[in-house]
Amino acid sequence: MTQETPTASGRQDAPRASGAARIRALEEAVGGTILGQGPAIRETVACLVAGGHGLLEGAPGMGKTLLVRALAAASGLTFSRIQFTPDLLPADITGTEVLDASGSGSTFTFRPGPLFGHVILADEVNRATPRTQSALIEAMAERGVTVGNERHALPDPFCVLATQNPIEMEGTFPLPEAQLDRFLLKILVPPPDEDALVGILERTDRADAVLPEPVMPAEELHRLIDEIRRVVVPEPLLRQVARWVRATSPFGLEASDAARRTLRLGASPRGGEAICRVARVSALRDGRSYVNTEDLAWALRPALRHRLLPSFEAEARGLVGDALVADVLHDVPDLPSEVERVLDQIER
Repeated sequence: MTQETPTASGRQDAPRASGAARIRALEEAVGGTILGQGPAIRETVACLVAGGHGLLEGAPGMGKTLLVRALAAASGLTFSRIQFTPDLLPADITGTEVLDASGSGSTFTFRPGPLFGHVILADEVNRATPRTQSALIEAMAERGVTVGNERHALPDPFCVLATQNPIEMEGTFPLPEAQLDRFLLKILVPPPDEDALVGILERTDRADAVLPEPVMPAEELHRLIDEIRRVVVPEPLLRQVARWVRATSPFGLEASDAARRTLRLGASPRGGEAICRVARVSALRDGRSYVNTEDLAWALRPALRHRLLPSFEAEARGLVGDALVADVLHDVPDLPSEVERVLDQIER
């Protein structure tokens, strides 16, 4: 076997180093606007560069809207906000055909809705009716909308970041499990710690939030997304992810004992794909062209916390979200040590 020359090795390392620098630059730019939300920022950036969509959950006033605006500004993409309300109709977000009588004859012209943007903030998505929620989810899955007999492609890249308030559930329409599964990650936005809160309070004299300058042109983001797709997940790690997914199926032959006790529904193959996609982002962020077990450990919680449906008994005991993920997967034998550490840190 011939050894690589230093020049060839340098050419191979350059894209990885450049990709790692771009991912970290995005995180740092957003972090300059949003204080005390490091994990949420990292997961939101990963969602964008992995080509997926995210569901942000947090109490009011935690900066979810500003986080999405800052991400759009830092990535140089167009931003569009949709305030979801019970009277919102599908055409209000996708667009509609309007009668145009300005020419020699009357024709119908398509007028795009606010969904035609790069980074879309679907604010309080659980306040809209299921009909409007379905229109959003369809656009997320198909990357386009159909109005009348015509299909209209959405911009590329296209990332929906939907928010929901976990406290005020009165008069809301919770997303069903099949629609939750369309979100690559569920991102938790917790209250900031004391130091971050002091920094936030020091900025209260500003009339408006200062958004970051773009750290890369839009075409660079396309190249970054392509580079992430070329990151390799070794076959043994693919098998490990497959075991995790199968272990969460409460009626499967390989279900863990905890899954049979506490779950009504486990993760689908799309959940396994989500783990691999964001693990690739983590690998490139560290300048690697391959995924390791630490990348999988980081991806595990945001990729699965919204995909496991607890039983009524588990829900009554508060066994939901990350605690449910930890409870179900701790029964799986031969977990990598990095994953064991992550699961042990979760209070169950």
